[in-house]
Amino acid sequence: MNHRATENAEDYDLVELSQVSLNQLNLSAVADYFARYELAFARESEAERERLMRATDILGDQGRPTVGGLLIFGISPERTLPQAGIQFAHFQGTQPGADLIDKRFFGGSLPDQVQNALAGLKANLQSPSRIEGARRIERAGYPDPVFRELLVNACVHRNYSITGSQIRVLLFADRCEFASPGRLPNTVTVEKLAVGTSFARNPLLVRLMENLGYMDRLGRGLPMVVQAASRLGLGVDFDDSGDAFRVVLRLP
Repeated sequence: MNHRATENAEDYDLVELSQVSLNQLNLSAVADYFARYELAFARESEAERERLMRATDILGDQGRPTVGGLLIFGISPERTLPQAGIQFAHFQGTQPGADLIDKRFFGGSLPDQVQNALAGLKANLQSPSRIEGARRIERAGYPDPVFRELLVNACVHRNYSITGSQIRVLLFADRCEFASPGRLPNTVTVEKLAVGTSFARNPLLVRLMENLGYMDRLGRGLPMVVQAASRLGLGVDFDDSGDAFRVVLRLP
């Protein structure tokens, strides 16, 4: 790999991948991205297309995809970056040793990972309810944006320089855990996150996902999750004590 920026994990999404070629990018997705800025990418010359992708850091100086470019627009980025992807498991009961109800792997680009993992998570979530007499009364649960935010947060802020470990989403009867490899940067604490402190370990991923409408840089995502849990009389736990940053969402 040609390290375009530095060896720091915080700049890892800007690393240019010398072994990855342009045909490993979904150029239709790239064209859709530039269409948001009224740029007819598909009709431009090859030289102009390359210039646009370099200018946005999708490609590096040598015309090869960057880590961030591959993660956002790659056809199968996990082939080059096996640490990319989301491992999902649904356990019966409240302990990891319980029987598995479902187990899946979500790969592909980060937008695909988020969308497919959200669909898989929703398919496994039971609607909270109670029985009154002969009637089943549905209770309020979390709206989709809560789970979407936690998935986006895990995908965008994980440390991709850590190999051999993927994002883990574990669903139990009483909670859902989101584990993202890599601890928080030194200046960020779990207390600050809950009140809206934002950080960008992967500035390119943040910029591209923000431009695609998946997030903003204002730090409002995790406070929204905390507020949604509070309205249900539940809590959210943040854990930065191990080799991954974990968010534990208590379920109704």
